[in-house]
Amino acid sequence: MVGGEAAGLAEQGDLSMASYDIVISGGTVVDGTGAPARRADVGIVGDRIAEIAEPGGLVGGATRTINADGRLVTPGFVDIHSHLDAQVAWDAKCSSSCWHGVTSVVVGNCGVTFAPVKPTDHELLAKLMESVEDIPATSIMSGLDWNWQSYGEYYSALDAMPKGINVGGMVGHCAVRFYAMGEKSIDANAHPDADELAVMVGTVEEAIAAGALGFSTSRVLGHRTPDGRPVPGTFALPDELLALAEPLRRHNRGVFEVVPRFETDDAANWNKARAEVAWMGEVSRSSGRPLTFAFFQFPHLPEQYRRIMEFTAEQNRAGANVRPQSTARGIGILFGAQIRSPFDRSPAWKAMRDLPLEVKLAAYTDPVRRAELVAQAEANGPFAADLERHYLLEGPDPDYRPDPAKSLPAIAAARGVTLAEAYMDLMVASNGTAYINHPLLNPDFDAVEEMLTDPMVVLGLADSGAHVGQIMDASQPTWFLTHWVRERGVFGIEDAVRRLTSDTAELFGIANRGVLAPGAYADVNVLDLDGMRLHMPDYVRDFPGGAGRLIQKATGYDYTLVNGKVFMEAGEHTGALSGTLLRSGPDVR
Repeated sequence: MVGGEAAGLAEQGDLSMASYDIVISGGTVVDGTGAPARRADVGIVGDRIAEIAEPGGLVGGATRTINADGRLVTPGFVDIHSHLDAQVAWDAKCSSSCWHGVTSVVVGNCGVTFAPVKPTDHELLAKLMESVEDIPATSIMSGLDWNWQSYGEYYSALDAMPKGINVGGMVGHCAVRFYAMGEKSIDANAHPDADELAVMVGTVEEAIAAGALGFSTSRVLGHRTPDGRPVPGTFALPDELLALAEPLRRHNRGVFEVVPRFETDDAANWNKARAEVAWMGEVSRSSGRPLTFAFFQFPHLPEQYRRIMEFTAEQNRAGANVRPQSTARGIGILFGAQIRSPFDRSPAWKAMRDLPLEVKLAAYTDPVRRAELVAQAEANGPFAADLERHYLLEGPDPDYRPDPAKSLPAIAAARGVTLAEAYMDLMVASNGTAYINHPLLNPDFDAVEEMLTDPMVVLGLADSGAHVGQIMDASQPTWFLTHWVRERGVFGIEDAVRRLTSDTAELFGIANRGVLAPGAYADVNVLDLDGMRLHMPDYVRDFPGGAGRLIQKATGYDYTLVNGKVFMEAGEHTGALSGTLLRSGPDVR
């Protein structure tokens, strides 16, 4: 949309005649349902949308008018896969989500949650979250009050926290299993007896009754406890999983979320993937509730995703409601001068990991230190074949498409230098702002497009708040809009906004959000799609205890409103903290 010079400017109305707290005037409304975009004015009273009318059709004044001429007016985005469970306690605006139009997030994914918990097990759950999601346990321990035991008590504590955006959570299998079974819960061959299973089902029952948005579990072998064992629930039998879905059936609300075990599949017959999808279909049918699972292309099983979509369609034709959940780009591990390097298996490189940026850059240009680093990289690897899918990510507009010419081996070959020399030269030339992006999952953009265009697939896995020193995918909404909508035209704006809003909200039973309609909560974005762009990731040390993390901002979000209050304006937090707790039920707040 090409806007006039006045787009995004706020005006003051006649306060004595105000019928609305805020009017967003003259924008192109994309209401989140998939309906055709139209020019309209949006009138907001309190935390709700009161009326949507043709331009100039709202009767009465407004305390504040936002001129949206030339802009898109959309619902706030609903991110169903975040790990902001701890961060919300010390970062009320929930960055980096706040910079990408997100107004509602779901925590408690992947089976890892902070409740239920016994008073003796706080540190255990903190370290489990660190092990699985790379969130520093020291920050978690100092940042949370831990004034809860049951999930309902945790939810009340979450409700009391100041929040810039809306936050809802699922109860996680890891915590539930450890609460009922103790250390035994981690044993791959241990399964709950009748009494233990009753405790587990009871804790899930209590959580759903308290308003939790669902139940989550992890079966992927890569999710490990601090001592290297698979997390509790990894090897749970179908009977246990079906029992844990019963509270969702009894309350007729909540979603069942899974990180499945697809990575061990056999490409010769796909039997493991078929069996994994089959039990998920049975959980959905028996509970009568939707189930969503993490879904991506593995580099070692490049064709598997198609089979998984076929198996899911079979289950849905048999009465299940199963939604694969995938991303808008590759899930990328980042390397750079501000964080870790691709050569950290070498002692000299690993010893430099936590040094200041300027010290690293000086070492990269010092002849003696540079020679030592090159020699250790050559002696300890990685080799060129290991880095073929490691691509240069540079500013000002980072491009996440995997370009073979931008792989580190290709750059080194073109320059006639070693891999380590090419890496150091790139870091020095960018003053440490460039990164090497390794799309560990979903590396093939053609496969990503095929997934995203399947109507079963829901957009998720942005992982905001997780893997804070390795991955920065919270910018997914911005990439989706700029790449797949504006640049590629794969999605029309109406369908794209629906995928970011009502599609995710409806799956998780989040009522009256994800749409612009009278009576809906006033979570709203005013967007400049033509001017939208991603910024480069950056590394900051703003977690409790000075722990570091990656962040990423964007341009093009003129305003983001949460529950009728202007939360973000031109990328800056206004100070408003009008977010609320999302509870399952007929009118989720």
